[in-house]
Amino acid sequence: MNFCSHYMDDEYEKLFRRLNPPRVVIDNESGKSATVIRVDSANKHGILLEVVQILTDLNLIITKAYISSDGGWFMDVFNVTDQDGNKVTDEAILEYIEKSLGPESCVSSPMRSVGVKQTVDHTTIELMGSDRPGLLSEVSAVLTNLKCNIVSTEVWTHNTRAAAVMHVTDDETGSSITDLKKLSLIKELLCNVLGGGNRKRVAKTIVTDEVTTHTDRRLHQMMFDDRDYERVSDDEFDEKQRPNVNVVNWSDKDYSVVTIQCKDRPKLLFDTVCTLTDMQYVVFHANVNAEGPEAYQEYYIRHIDGSPVKSDAERQRVIQCLEAAIERRVSEGLKLELCTTDRIGLLSDVTRIFRENSLTVTRAEVTTKGGKAVNTFYVRGASGCTVDSKTIESIRQAIGNTILKVKGAPEESVPQDSPTRSLFGGLFKSRSFVNFGLVKSYS
Repeated sequence: MNFCSHYMDDEYEKLFRRLNPPRVVIDNESGKSATVIRVDSANKHGILLEVVQILTDLNLIITKAYISSDGGWFMDVFNVTDQDGNKVTDEAILEYIEKSLGPESCVSSPMRSVGVKQTVDHTTIELMGSDRPGLLSEVSAVLTNLKCNIVSTEVWTHNTRAAAVMHVTDDETGSSITDLKKLSLIKELLCNVLGGGNRKRVAKTIVTDEVTTHTDRRLHQMMFDDRDYERVSDDEFDEKQRPNVNVVNWSDKDYSVVTIQCKDRPKLLFDTVCTLTDMQYVVFHANVNAEGPEAYQEYYIRHIDGSPVKSDAERQRVIQCLEAAIERRVSEGLKLELCTTDRIGLLSDVTRIFRENSLTVTRAEVTTKGGKAVNTFYVRGASGCTVDSKTIESIRQAIGNTILKVKGAPEESVPQDSPTRSLFGGLFKSRSFVNFGLVKSYS
């Protein structure tokens, strides 16, 4: 019965999308400094995240956004630029946006789910455990000893917890790992590594070659499930460093209004929209402004059951979860970029050198493109201190001066768009948000 119901719902959705195809208009004329993208589509839960994810995955910067989805129709306007702050003129990117968000999208993938990527050429490993210095080095060493090649890795850490999504292949076959005994051993050994830092918190390892969710979204889900939004100790965090998140109820319209003010950074809009979506809230209207160093976001939401935020406990949970979503991707430390020919054990060797020089990897993005390893690391001293020039020279000599680039001065923190969070990271400053004349105080 449930299968039939799902089938009928899917058939109805496909028919509705054919009769009301989505429309995307890309305008490079009306905006002074940004490309304007207008998206009109039949409304459904998660569609805002779907659009934001597509734009974010193209490394576009969303400087402004206006969202309205009351009723059965979804209308969005985004002002976007490339990484250099210029209008988007690359024809390949513009064509991809039109195909991904326009009429062809409903023809090619009527059942598409937000952020789902299908692959059979690698095995996905999801790790969740206590954060500690040297964790990435130990994990990569285990995989290297088991003759697994790490194709890509993203690690986020927040509030003493660490989460990772790793894509690995069998070194002998170059594809996903099929040996069940080997898969079981990988899971067992990685669980031992993850559980070494804190016996009070459960460590989790999942190994699969099935369809996996978009990596960034999956990391948010993993850390949310691990309740990383619950502060270990209020003394560890300066109130001025937290993003300013507020939730009030607009009783006249039965909306809850979420306002956010914090330092702007790449992928911020994706992180907040992703969190609201996975918490089962629907965004009916939104206004986003990130043209300056500070980002302002305003969401008019209801729970998927149609109700606004009902209690102070629910309100506090929304605030905590949005704070955590913003903080997870904050980068700290000295930025190191490594580009060299990929080989099995490369990540293990590099992170071992960091560890031998008393460096803690605070964030890391590991990718492989055309046989080349393109890796970004944020590192700090093991005790959280900055990295001195003598240590930098030592690791450059060990790894290779020509393949390792240092970005930013040693004494500075370098906030960038790397997709992983500091192993013992700090937060950033924010001020209170603007007042809303039409919004009544939460009670």
